Amino acid sequence: MVPQNKLKDFLELTYNELEKLNTEARSLSDPLRAKSAHIKALENESRIKAVTVCFCDIEGRLHMLDYDKNFLLDALDNLTFDGSSIRGFSELHESDLRLVLDWTSLTYLPSDVFGPGKVAIFANIATRDLKPYESDFRGLLQQYANELMTSKGYEAFMAPELEGFLFEGTDAEQYYDSNTGFKPISTGGYFHALPLDRLRQFIDLTAEAQRAMGFRNEKDHPEVAPSQFEINFSYTDVLRACDQILLYKLVCRQVAHSLGMTATFLPKPIQGLNGNGMHTNISLAKNGKNIFHDKKGQDGLSTVAWGFIDKLLNRASEISLVLNSSVNAYRRLDPNYEAPNQIKVSANDRGSMIRVPLGNERTARIEIRSVSPDANPYLLLFTILKTGLEDKTLKSSDKRQRLRFLPGNINDAIRLFRASDFMTVVMGDATKDKYIRYKQASAHRNPRELGSKIKESEILYHHEITNQYLWNSF
Repeated sequence: MVPQNKLKDFLELTYNELEKLNTEARSLSDPLRAKSAHIKALENESRIKAVTVCFCDIEGRLHMLDYDKNFLLDALDNLTFDGSSIRGFSELHESDLRLVLDWTSLTYLPSDVFGPGKVAIFANIATRDLKPYESDFRGLLQQYANELMTSKGYEAFMAPELEGFLFEGTDAEQYYDSNTGFKPISTGGYFHALPLDRLRQFIDLTAEAQRAMGFRNEKDHPEVAPSQFEINFSYTDVLRACDQILLYKLVCRQVAHSLGMTATFLPKPIQGLNGNGMHTNISLAKNGKNIFHDKKGQDGLSTVAWGFIDKLLNRASEISLVLNSSVNAYRRLDPNYEAPNQIKVSANDRGSMIRVPLGNERTARIEIRSVSPDANPYLLLFTILKTGLEDKTLKSSDKRQRLRFLPGNINDAIRLFRASDFMTVVMGDATKDKYIRYKQASAHRNPRELGSKIKESEILYHHEITNQYLWNSF
């Protein structure tokens, strides 16, 4: 019998070749040009066997469907899926939803991580009659970004700083036991990990894959806590940055799994150690100029930037459920571990939810530090931009000076979110109610007083970890 690898001839490229292809794909920002070029490339490359179509549910979990390439090209106008099978999407009586491919997001995938012969592309969700689906925040963010460009000439840019932990064993989250907890794979720390220890090997492999996927890496390193890591990639437009957040977590999980380990983005997987954050750096540009910068302004920021900050601080408690969207996330907001739970802005105090990093006319930005890495990135950026640009209720910056704190648990966050008329305007009644319903269901699966011991329930029923079996085992 002939070995199977002798029979198969699927696309496998070197990382240098992949990086070149993905850099070229990234340059195709016009949707029509991108669609034409990528369809032609798929038709001409017989060694591509499948297209992995990616989309995100209302809570922020990545979903993927592998389409046979030829089927996908023949059925581009009729890609459908059962929305009722996705938590937070359509009801059973309106289950059919459509996938509308965003060709500007196409990425050639490294074969050693994803298998040979595959490319990935993100999709927006549409209704049966091709209208944008009200609970698909990728589509809503893309639409809003286009409106900002058309109406004000604004471009929104973002760079996330995503922290994660690496633990022994595969699927460590699904088998979590509060009596034994997670087992870190390294006792090294910030800047201390040995060059070829297991944590550093994981970081190197992940960074290499991401570079090949066109991420434009900046720096990577172990973080403060044992077995904690951070791999940074460069500033880009908000939609691409959100896509990269989901791909980043996917690549980390896959690389870790191949090494017999688990990469997790739980906000606080181990009590007594620093948690995982997703510091979110944001700026606005107009005509290629960073309008958050003013050399003569306070801390080098413009009045536009300070107005943006004031509005975020004004609504901080109401939007906390978007920034910190899980039961476990509120464990991270502990002031003993550099937690950014203070509703204030500072250039130096890392307990502030917003920090002003050192910057110049190119790099001036604001850093929202209170975001957890399990937030839905599209909903997060949609809410931040809507709040910073459209909240009309703030009359002065007095609230910036009065120290307040973010909610200390998810139940308080849900209460404040539910009472917020502003969030109703941002999300719409139906989607806001749906989001509350899922967050409340998760909260109900946990004791109101969590105590000092991390419980199985806050891990197993976490929206990025639970599956139908675990959810129904309550």
